[in-house]
Amino acid sequence: MWRALTDPVEFGAWFGVKVQGAFAPGARVRAQITHKGYEHVVCDIVIDRMEPERVFSWRWHPYAVEPGVDYSAEPMTLVVFELEDAAGGTRLTVVESGFDDVPLARRAQAYRMNGEGWTWQMGAIERHVTAAA
Repeated sequence: MWRALTDPVEFGAWFGVKVQGAFAPGARVRAQITHKGYEHVVCDIVIDRMEPERVFSWRWHPYAVEPGVDYSAEPMTLVVFELEDAAGGTRLTVVESGFDDVPLARRAQAYRMNGEGWTWQMGAIERHVTAAA
């Protein structure tokens, strides 16, 4: 599970992005979305923490998908993946915080779309690690 989260190639396979750069605390990477209809979106991600087999976190601009819009001046949200041992495997929890700082005009939609997106992504990583096992 840790490799699926922190290896840029594996991460890209289940998350639906092509990552440019390596994941390391403090690193800035770019990730081009590969999902149909969103290929124009390039996410700027700043890696926050990497505590092997336990915590992986990053900051990004939530639902920053409108062509031609510069989101760089907006505050970023924090995405935290936590891994813990559980009966029969590993429990993965993801929490994205910081939506209160997203501009009001975008806040509700960014929160809703990312909430729906995380539900889908948790299924995607489960399928990815199950297929790899």
